[in-house]
Amino acid sequence: MTELMAAPTSPSLGRAVKAEWIKLASIRSTWWTTLAMIVLGAGFTTIISGVVAGDIASGKSHDSPGEYITQGLIFSQISAVVIGALVVTSEYGTGLIRATLAATPVRSRVLAAKAIVVSGFLFVVGTVTAFLGYFGGNGFFRSEGVGISLGDEHILRSMFGAGLYMAGLGLLAAAIGLLVRHTAAAISIVLALVFIIGQVVQLIPGTFGEWVMKLMPGNAGPGIVVPVPFGDHMLTPWTGFAVFVGEIALLGLAGLALFQKRDA
Repeated sequence: MTELMAAPTSPSLGRAVKAEWIKLASIRSTWWTTLAMIVLGAGFTTIISGVVAGDIASGKSHDSPGEYITQGLIFSQISAVVIGALVVTSEYGTGLIRATLAATPVRSRVLAAKAIVVSGFLFVVGTVTAFLGYFGGNGFFRSEGVGISLGDEHILRSMFGAGLYMAGLGLLAAAIGLLVRHTAAAISIVLALVFIIGQVVQLIPGTFGEWVMKLMPGNAGPGIVVPVPFGDHMLTPWTGFAVFVGEIALLGLAGLALFQKRDA
């Protein structure tokens, strides 16, 4: 009698997530980059707050402490982009992607697992960084009598918003990484979108230029991070973040479509 062999099944999403987490956590550069994200983000927030606290208290500056309490996260963006890109592109550089797809043939499941791991990890690290910066910076503000409370308007939103934005940046970098399959290229493209192109488009005249500027990822997304709104020239925090998520989704779908068609 001939025995019927059961067809091999693809690992569940949970197993795929576990595998992706092991890969991310086992890379030494992940932790060095994470450390840089925390130190730069919380450190610069603390330093900047210490510099401006006296002027705000004396009335020399009419700014509010809330404008500075997440300022250092500007630098944390770089680390989030690097981690997001490496989750995808490092496997192409080493050839590990072939082993990944052999273990989990369902490619959409592989990408879902990567997205869950990178967004979850960066949400936690981004939120922790924001809180550390808050406590460090607010120490200077309190010493000058102009401290702010977590219960003040928009402060908690900005703390957790920092985690959401860093998670989004990681997903954006991962999506670009899927499209270009090259680490340096993916990182360069996303950093250019966030730091350079979003500012250059201000040169476009008229209402069209204003809207292009508002909708750029580096301008739409960060509004959720700052307690004090950017002003009328930017989208409101949650509207901007919704636009940011939509942009990530479009790039992610494009990356998935190419990932399904391309050879590993």
